[in-house]
Amino acid sequence: MPGPVMPSVELTESEAETLRGWARRRKTEQALALRARIVLACAQGETNSAVAELLGTSRETVGKWRARFVRDGLDGLVDGRRSGRPRMVTDEQVSEVIAKTLEQVPAGATHWSTRSMARATGMSQSSISRIWRAFGLSPHKVEHFKLSR
Repeated sequence: MPGPVMPSVELTESEAETLRGWARRRKTEQALALRARIVLACAQGETNSAVAELLGTSRETVGKWRARFVRDGLDGLVDGRRSGRPRMVTDEQVSEVIAKTLEQVPAGATHWSTRSMARATGMSQSSISRIWRAFGLSPHKVEHFKLSR
């Protein structure tokens, strides 16, 4: 019983060169490199089964990326946006928190706490904590000490 008809993959010279670059380059994500190898093998007229066996993946994976390339071209191989909630803290807010942490001291205190910074910036305490952790900031730890007499 024959399988579904495979769409043929026709590559322009620039597409082929881009795909070969993605497949060879060390800095390319491995998922994108595999997709590039799949499309290059499909362009040589190989069946999905042969490409899957050659690259150590499944026929379904080969069929998926073949169809996406035929439909969307090179853009179909690149990862799209993921689902989920978009970022709520902007880069400007992050830089404001970092600047305040490093350059200012709250009134009546020796250093910022996550709660006092959250009140001062209008952000949540957990957001402040995540920013400090990401940038390695610890306002409660002083960089120098003084010997008492």
